Amino acid sequence: MENSAKVYVADNDGLVGSAILSELEREGFQGALLRDHGPCLTDSEEVDDFFARHRPTHVFLVGGITGGIRGNQLYPAILMRDNLLVNCHVIESAHRHGVQKLLYLASSCIYPKFAAQPMKVEYLTSGKLEPTNEPYALAKLAGLFLCQAYRKQFGSRFVTAIPANVFGPGDHFDLEDSHVIAALIRRMHEAKCGGAPAIEIWGSGRPRREFIFSQDVARACLFLMDAYDGDEPINIGVGCDWSIQEIAEMIRDIVGFTGELIFDGSKADGMPAKLLESDRLAQMGWQARTPIRAGLSMTYDWFLQHGGDVEGNRDERAVL
Repeated sequence: MENSAKVYVADNDGLVGSAILSELEREGFQGALLRDHGPCLTDSEEVDDFFARHRPTHVFLVGGITGGIRGNQLYPAILMRDNLLVNCHVIESAHRHGVQKLLYLASSCIYPKFAAQPMKVEYLTSGKLEPTNEPYALAKLAGLFLCQAYRKQFGSRFVTAIPANVFGPGDHFDLEDSHVIAALIRRMHEAKCGGAPAIEIWGSGRPRREFIFSQDVARACLFLMDAYDGDEPINIGVGCDWSIQEIAEMIRDIVGFTGELIFDGSKADGMPAKLLESDRLAQMGWQARTPIRAGLSMTYDWFLQHGGDVEGNRDERAVL
């Protein structure tokens, strides 16, 4: 991308989109179209009108709504429907209005539940998905195949990346549908402030997850927009994973909560492990910069700076 490129970050959700916008600004891009001034991504007329008026040259499609295990169990239809709508509207409008290149960000939950570790792109569709997030995963998987279909039929330069579990400043800390790191930060902070002797954590604590800081994902997205133009999706990871218990213990230390962590093994664990094979990206010359503890500390600092209560920080159009 030239610095004069007209870049649209299609995201009504916040975490990755905000990080990409910050990175674009840091890199001197003057033509970024602010996410907050964009259309409701589930409305086809709004999306197409936006593309017709602004004519972006490059699009980062990182929008759609997400949720943790509880959110996926409570709202499977909304998660699947809205993500399908977002993918269809943005990808079609990008094609119709001549976007030079689009990068679509999928999710590591699109891999089979029992995929061998680390997960390679050839493992996609080779087995059953994790039942607790299957509707969401199918919608994200459909976006990947839609990009490939537009490449095949129209020659569109639409590429797909699959990030590890993303966390960082600007995350959603509402307890009902936040992801694990944000939920643990909020719960431990509130437990510390309330003097609670212990907190209960959903699941056994044994599942392993690969986590990546949002600013690292943003850097990877800009790197891939410049350096990658393949039909196959490409993984974005850090090359190592941690158990949920290990992450919880790190967060307890950073937050300063001195109580006990009680894991409730009767609750769903989700996928047993999610570690991405990211050798291809590393061979291209990219690697993450942010160690896990540093990222967790920056995320907690952001949470504190925003009052320790950011339940309403999400765009209302993306609320479940």
